[in-house]
Amino acid sequence: MQKLLYLLGFVFLFYSCNKNELKEPNNKMDWKKRTVENNILDSLNSGKTYLSVYSQVYSRSNETTHDLTVTISMKNVNESDKVYISKATYYNSKGDIIQSYFDQPIFINPLETIDLVINETNKAGGTGGNFIFEWKIKKSTNAPFFEGVMISTAGQQGLSFTTQGIRIE
Repeated sequence: MQKLLYLLGFVFLFYSCNKNELKEPNNKMDWKKRTVENNILDSLNSGKTYLSVYSQVYSRSNETTHDLTVTISMKNVNESDKVYISKATYYNSKGDIIQSYFDQPIFINPLETIDLVINETNKAGGTGGNFIFEWKIKKSTNAPFFEGVMISTAGQQGLSFTTQGIRIE
């Protein structure tokens, strides 16, 4: 009987560990499913938004940095109209391009949010990374909203803060 209890306990433990295993989220967006033709956007109003993001922040001195995970949220704040993002370009602290996220304009459905995630191990943006978003909307539509959430946890310490986009054009 004791052996049976040990066996059942082992099976339960094994099953529980596999079921609750933490998995890395799949942050790869299939941009091709969201693309639109440029000619559809010809009659729309254009704009640009700047967003500051931080892959690292200084800690204790200007020689020590703390690495952060960055989540960039591209939000459509409209209840009935799509917004279109034609470019999302990531720059480092020196203003060098790190990455452009899609080749053709994409759409964001009403009240939808699309996230871009920069892993904590990716330090390319440094302490002064930036995004420039180019977008298009109908004349009577609200501009998209861009927000950055930076977070890191180590042991019992946590650090998090947000930034908001500024329309520059």
